[in-house]
Amino acid sequence: MKDTEARELVAHERARIEAALAALAGNVRYEGELELQQSGENAEAGSDLQAEAIDTAIQGDLLRQLEEVRRAEERIAAGTYGKSVESGDLIPDARLKVAPLAERTVAEQAAAEARLR
Repeated sequence: MKDTEARELVAHERARIEAALAALAGNVRYEGELELQQSGENAEAGSDLQAEAIDTAIQGDLLRQLEEVRRAEERIAAGTYGKSVESGDLIPDARLKVAPLAERTVAEQAAAEARLR
């Protein structure tokens, strides 16, 4: 894959993730506020607490994805984007177009996920 296409794909992912983080910013409040909601004095506190917990989990996942973007940008700069971080084998362009942040081939990714289970 050409560097320009790789940069565009990764930049698109960065923009998508940053927009999602910005949208969540107003929903995720200081954790101290969560503790106050747990007192049960507010009838809607439980649902508010649950919604905020979900938003916090989503925010954590988006921050993890942003770290993946940073690593992809580093690989582009180093000239190693499109090569597996495990084996150095080429990652097919079709995979990178669908998953621009991919660090491994499909088989290597499946094996890595199986090890985590």
